[in-house]
Amino acid sequence: MASFLKKYKIFIIVFLALSVTILLLFYNALKPEKSLPVYNPSDVNPELVDTTIQYVARDHRIADFAFINQNGKTITQDDYKGKIYVADFFFTTCPTICPIMTDNMAWLQDKIKDMPDVMLLSHSVTPDTDTPAVLKEYGKKKGVIDSKWNLVTGDKKDIYYIARKSYLAVKTGSTKELYDMVHTENFILVDKEGRIRGFYNGTNLDKDSDGEKNVEQLLEDIKWLRENEK
Repeated sequence: MASFLKKYKIFIIVFLALSVTILLLFYNALKPEKSLPVYNPSDVNPELVDTTIQYVARDHRIADFAFINQNGKTITQDDYKGKIYVADFFFTTCPTICPIMTDNMAWLQDKIKDMPDVMLLSHSVTPDTDTPAVLKEYGKKKGVIDSKWNLVTGDKKDIYYIARKSYLAVKTGSTKELYDMVHTENFILVDKEGRIRGFYNGTNLDKDSDGEKNVEQLLEDIKWLRENEK
């Protein structure tokens, strides 16, 4: 047996190397290439979308905006120009999912703090009470880095419209107030062209929940966008 192996040693080595190469080629050919969809209003739960745009099936982008952040500065789309960013909706006195969402956004902030082309944007759905001063204090407690993460307030109508006409992420309230909002747990991933590339369960850091994408997956998708769509 030893003499047989010695005699055919080169052949066996070449055969094994060729076999491994062929298997790797087949694996790479069959493995689906990663991609991220571009979301339009027609792709999303109608409850989260304003009725005037539910039919839109292409070319959807985040509309122009102007809100006031935790430092009293006006934040516009220019501050996010050429940036990948994650948006969400919350309010500082929320006793249920908001604290979890904010903690997970803080976790994400730590992971992207050295990525100059990635930012975060959180909108208050109770802007009348979430003043810049309130947002500033809330941000201090949560470890917000001002250069990476804007907590914004503004006219309730403007926030309502951008939530339902741009980010496709907020339900209408049960009251008769015209601009009543019920935010969801969604984190929304926006690419450098202002297009929505994913929705993620902001209360779920590292475990799947009924097929929903979690925050760790969000981080992976941010990295993919940075690498593949420069």
